[in-house]
Amino acid sequence: MPLVDVNAVRILYELSGPDKGPVLAFSNSLGADLSMWNPQAQLLRQHFRILRYDMRGQGQSSVIPGESTIETFGRDFLVLLGVLGIDHVTFCGLSMGGMIGMWLGVNAHQRLRALVLCNTASRIGTEDSWNTRIQAVRHGGMKAVSAAVIERWFTPEFRAASPELVDRARQMLEASPVQGYAACCSAIRDMDQTGCLNQIRVPTLVISGMKDAVTSPQEGRFLAEHIAGSQYVELSAAHLSNVEQAAEFTAALCSFAIGRGQSHG
Repeated sequence: MPLVDVNAVRILYELSGPDKGPVLAFSNSLGADLSMWNPQAQLLRQHFRILRYDMRGQGQSSVIPGESTIETFGRDFLVLLGVLGIDHVTFCGLSMGGMIGMWLGVNAHQRLRALVLCNTASRIGTEDSWNTRIQAVRHGGMKAVSAAVIERWFTPEFRAASPELVDRARQMLEASPVQGYAACCSAIRDMDQTGCLNQIRVPTLVISGMKDAVTSPQEGRFLAEHIAGSQYVELSAAHLSNVEQAAEFTAALCSFAIGRGQSHG
């Protein structure tokens, strides 16, 4: 997969599917890489040109020491679109990726055909909880938090029924660069978009997991209630609903996104 220079970092990306198709872009959760979207990319590339990428500090993209902001990640994505010559996308982000999507919806709506906000919230966690997480990984590495994160990512039933998928997710998480993970934590910690949701004017789908302890269905419904004209879907899943309920997630996303690609990027 190619690497490109974006705002002084190297970003790994994958672009697949029909050259003339409408672009559907995916943005990862904290501690994940672009492979988390395998279930969706494999099925949807027949309808869309699929853009996946590793955000700075995650996966195989560059790690920059220090803290970061959701705005930085949003601006990285906009530069990536420019480098690739893509004008418009339907943007699908989960958790942290959803926070990036909200920022884009407020600050770069002209680049979006539509927005899909998955297992996310306008504010996630507390300052203390994120500082505790940052200290844990800095002192103990990713394995210091991986067991607790996996419990939040998937329900006990899914962990028992799909151990190979869960183990793959654990390996992805534990391979996450510590400095990059900590920077992402700081970006989530410092972002509260509650007051600007009503500025999002693009067609929006909100997907929640009814068993998600990180970003609850109540928080998902709050997004849907405050983003004009948005649609809401709730799946029987925990935090990584695109993995735990892959078929249902993909069907909801496809149904929403098809028909919103008349002007190709």
